[in-house]
Parts: sequence; C-alpha cells; structure tokens
Amino acid sequence: MTALREMTIPARVLAVVAFGFGAYHLLIVSGLVSMSTMEMRLTHLMLALTLLFARRPAMTTAPRSPASMGIDGVLILSGIIASVWLLSRWKAIAMSGGMTTAQDFWAGLVIVALVIEAARRGIGSILAGITAVFLVYPFLSPYLPGVLNGRGYGLERVVTFLTTDTQGIYGIPVGVAATYIITFTIFGALLSRLGAGEFFFEISFRLTRGMRAASAKSAVLFSALIGMVSGSAAGNVAVTGTLTIPLMKREGYAPHQAAAVEAVASTGGQIMPPVMGAAAFIMAEVVGVSYTEIMKTGLLPALLFFGMAFAVVHLRAQRSGIAPVTTPTTDPRSSVRVLWDGMPFVIAFALLLGMMLVGYSPFKASLWAMGAMIACTVIWKRGIDMDLLRRISGAVTEGAQGVVTISAACAAAGIIAGVLGLSGLGSKIAVLIDMSSGGSLVIALILTMLVSIILGMGLPTTAAYLILATVVAPALVKMEVPVLTAHFFVFYFGCISTITPPVALAAYVAGGIAKADINKCGWTAAAYAAPSFLLPFALCFGPGLMLQGSWIENIEAAGTGMLGVFAIAVAVIGVLRHRINAMGRFTAAIAGVLLLFQGLLSAALGLALLGGLYAAAELRAGKNQAN
Repeated sequence: MTALREMTIPARVLAVVAFGFGAYHLLIVSGLVSMSTMEMRLTHLMLALTLLFARRPAMTTAPRSPASMGIDGVLILSGIIASVWLLSRWKAIAMSGGMTTAQDFWAGLVIVALVIEAARRGIGSILAGITAVFLVYPFLSPYLPGVLNGRGYGLERVVTFLTTDTQGIYGIPVGVAATYIITFTIFGALLSRLGAGEFFFEISFRLTRGMRAASAKSAVLFSALIGMVSGSAAGNVAVTGTLTIPLMKREGYAPHQAAAVEAVASTGGQIMPPVMGAAAFIMAEVVGVSYTEIMKTGLLPALLFFGMAFAVVHLRAQRSGIAPVTTPTTDPRSSVRVLWDGMPFVIAFALLLGMMLVGYSPFKASLWAMGAMIACTVIWKRGIDMDLLRRISGAVTEGAQGVVTISAACAAAGIIAGVLGLSGLGSKIAVLIDMSSGGSLVIALILTMLVSIILGMGLPTTAAYLILATVVAPALVKMEVPVLTAHFFVFYFGCISTITPPVALAAYVAGGIAKADINKCGWTAAAYAAPSFLLPFALCFGPGLMLQGSWIENIEAAGTGMLGVFAIAVAVIGVLRHRINAMGRFTAAIAGVLLLFQGLLSAALGLALLGGLYAAAELRAGKNQAN
C-alpha cells in the first residue's frame, strides 16, 4: 500500500474517506453499530456517490481544472444535503403512510439526477441511457400505442416513489451492495494484500506441472481459485493473466490463443462458488432464497464450465503438437512448505464455507473468515508489525473503493425496478416477449439470450443482471420456467458476455497482456467457450444440472454433462486423440448437445455417437500408421 505521506493531499483525503466507508460497513455487519435498513441504505449511497464523484472527475481531460473541481464539488455537496434531508424525513414519511412535502420532492429529484450521472461516470453511457429511458416512460405512456399505453404519472409522484420508498433507488440492490457486496470486496482485497494470489498460483503451477498444456491448465486452475473470491472476469484476467499468459506463450500457444484461454478461464470465476460475483448476492435477495442455495445451484454449471476449459486447452495442445514439459519452479520451497505457508487462506476458506453451510449469512461468514485469516497470519508471522497493519487498512480502503461503481449500478437498477413497479411496465414487457416468441419457450429463451449478451457487452455483469432480472426474468417465470432457473439463465449469459464479440472486455484485457489482436482474441475465446452457450438452455430443461433433481438425476446430469462439454470441445478444436474431419466435428457437436440435455434416450444416443466417433478416429489413425 502506498503510504499516506507519499500521496497528494486530495488522494489522502479520498483514502481516509474510503477507509472510513469500509470500516463503517464492517461495524454494521458485525452488529457493533445498529441502524435501520433505510438509514443504512441512505448513508451507503451518500458515501458511495461522494467517492465516485471525487474519483471520477467531470472533465477527464482536465480533472484538476477549477471548472471540473467546481462541478464535482457541487454534485458532492448536493448529494450530501439531499441524503441528510431524506435521512431526517424517512421515519415521518413512513409513519404518515407516504405523505411527502415539496422539500422531499426536491431532495429526491437531486438524488435521481445524481444516480443517473453516477451511472454514466461509473459504468458508462449505456446504463445511464437505459435508466433515463425507463425514467421517462411514466410521462410518455399515455401517448404510446398498444400494450405500452398506460395511465401516466406526474414528476412529483415518480420522484417521491423512487426516493422515499424501498421499492426504488433504496431497494434491494442497494441493500445488497451495503451488506453482501462491500463485505466480500473487502474480503477479496484482504486475500490479495496478504498474498493469496501468489499462493494460489504456486499451488496451481505445482499441481499441473508435467502435464500436457501444463501452463494453460495452470491458468484455468489459478483462475478458478482466484475467481472463487473475485467474481470479476476482467479483474481475474488482470490478476492472473500477467503470470499465466507469458508461460502459455513460452509453451507454444499463439498469443491470441493464450489470451483466449485466460479470458475463458477468468470468466468462469463469476459463476464459481463460494463468491459468484456481486450479481449472485443480488440474485439471492431478489429470488428470495438463501445464498447457500445459489451456491448449490451454481456448483455443477461452474464445474462443467471449468471442465470444458480443461478439455479445450488439452485438445488445443494436442492439435498444436505441444508436448508435456516439466517447467522448474522458481520457488525453492517444498510443496508441503508452500501449503503450510498458505494455511491462513485455507482456514479462511474452510471457515467461510462451513459457516454458510450451517446457516450463517454470507456477510457474517466473510467477517469471521477475515478475522480468522488475520489471526492466522499473525500466528504464522509470529507477531504484528506496521506492514501487516498497512495491508489490512489498504484492503479495507481498496474494498470500499471497489464497491462504489457497483453501488451506482444498483441505484440505477432501483430506478428501473421502481418504474416497472409503479407503471406496470414489467407485466407489459412479459406480454411482449410472449407475443414475440409465439408462446414458444425455446424462442423466448433465445430472445432472452440475445438481449442478455447485448446488454452484457456494454455493461458489467452486475448491471446487466439487475436490468435483466427486473425486465426479462419475470417473463420467463410467466412461461413456467422456475424462478431460480430463469434468474440463473440471464445471470449466466450476462457473465459470458465478457467473452462475446464485438465487445468482449475480458478477452480485450487478456489480448493487451498477450500483445495480440484483441478482435482475434475475442472470437477465439468465444469459440473456446462454445459449450457454455448451450449450458443455460440445458439448465432450463434439466433440473439435475442445477442439483435440483433426485440424487440419481443429479449424478446422471453430472456424468452426461461432463461428457457433453467434452464432446463439444472436440467439435470446436477438431481433435479426439487424433485430428478429425468436418463430419467428425459435426458428429461430436450433435453428441455433445444430446449429452447435455437430460434424458436416458438422449444420453444413450450421445454416448453411442461419441463412442462411434472415437472408434472411427482410432481406426483411421491405425490405417494411417500402417500405410
């Protein structure tokens, strides 16, 4: 951590505010500070907006100019005044049954405007534009044709509904950001500051050493381990790619292939329990199930995703003729010593999972896991020094800063959700989707997939999921898709949009590290992840893939699912022990689809096709050797 004395004065102030922001929420989560839900959400958003406007200046070309600093200062001061006013009034409004004053309206109008501007600065113009479109709908609905026609509402009614009720800006998404998300961003930052990244890399490297495609498999395993606590695709690439991509290039992978492997592996971190990205915490609250249930649901799809990644890198190495190489480690410690030195992280993970499995809330479990990790680090280091204290304070500061843009996205999503609830637009969108699909669930799912990917191209996963969860998922539920399945469907596609061209953020970050053409990286990553585009559809028709069937169905789904993603990987790479022709790849793809979708008949047909393809490939190879 950069010492405070080495920072400029504005940077020092921001660091202190961010540390206070993080510490304040840790005190709330621990129970040492008690306040109502509305008070917590109001103060959380006030502090988040303050940090965001201070860290993202109005004029990026001249951030220190008087005009830029003046604009930012006015926005910060306006946000604080409006938030303090609403803090002083929320109880009276609640007790009066929603009676508001002109001052409440003006304070609310300021907050609405600041949230849209924060969404623009923190996330981008796309989210701000989408939010603005939904915001003006209540005013235009009386003039719209057909199913979009509505009774309409005045500005005061809309603004006060969005800012004085928990169904708008201060709704579930902001509440999740103020509890689950900020706690886990601090937990992830603490892991990073205390050296978990180096530990995970060394373990991954030693476990895969000597295998074919060892560096690529190490990248997949390393990304899975980092993703368990990060949940950000681009962030995973930035952390792991600098270590793994050069190793893959040295082993024989082309730069764009190494970047694609890293992008795909890092994307899987968003669906890998126990920390499946910020959107998963929001999903638990929106759907109304425990986060443990979300983890259970995501476990098998995550294992299938990383199984696919392992298959792709192994087959790619076979096709490229990359032989197994034993690369010596630069770490002189024995494997036992490496594991022993990393025990604080192992203990923290075990405590985190154990507490959540026995029923503790995720933020309570993460708080205890952080305490255990710090205590074990002190024991392992045999003392407390200034360096450890700086790392801890730096983690709190970094974690608090990391939640700021997410909070802006959550507040913007609150505007969208509030408008949907106030105007009844949500049910109208469900009707539109039903009409567009002709009542066909498959067509509705395809339309949902396209919308999810398009939104995900321009938005972070959390923002994309929040919009899809409020706009599209209810339509799938009305078509008799189970609630959790519908939400997981849009969540999954929101995640893999980070490797879907033309805007594939994770692939672009990896391409920059690999010094490769970013568009080539994006298309290669999308090809490597081809099985993952089918998996969400299989989830909708096979409860076993979400571990929601009988134990026999779950076991069958795990077995056929692994074979299915392997078969599709064979089709993508074109290798099954030996190279196969176009007809063989087509056969492998059909076998993979049949194996992914649950059912004894489809599984039998898929196995027969895959087995026949393997036998034919071996026979052809034998003939070639004989000749």
